[in-house]
Amino acid sequence: MELTAQQLKGFDGSDPSKPIYVAIRGTVYDVTSGKGFYGPGGPYAVFAGREASRALAKMSKSEEDVCGNLDGLSNEEMGVLQDWEKKFQAKYPVVGRLAS
Repeated sequence: MELTAQQLKGFDGSDPSKPIYVAIRGTVYDVTSGKGFYGPGGPYAVFAGREASRALAKMSKSEEDVCGNLDGLSNEEMGVLQDWEKKFQAKYPVVGRLAS
């Protein structure tokens, strides 16, 4: 399944009848099983329904970092992102891709 960024926003946990999705490097994961983290009020709710690569790489919950722009990230930050990506791959099912 391919989702636009706008469509992805509809899976932010605000509608309890829908799953919660987070995208990393364009891959969309179903993180509903982690709704305590990604659902409304959760510590990582800012990532729900969004492309979160930059924020994860920078270990940031800042609104301006919650995007897919990887420009200017250090090698260390790219390594952090890779670690996050491995965690998501091990824990959450892939449901699609983010349209470019």
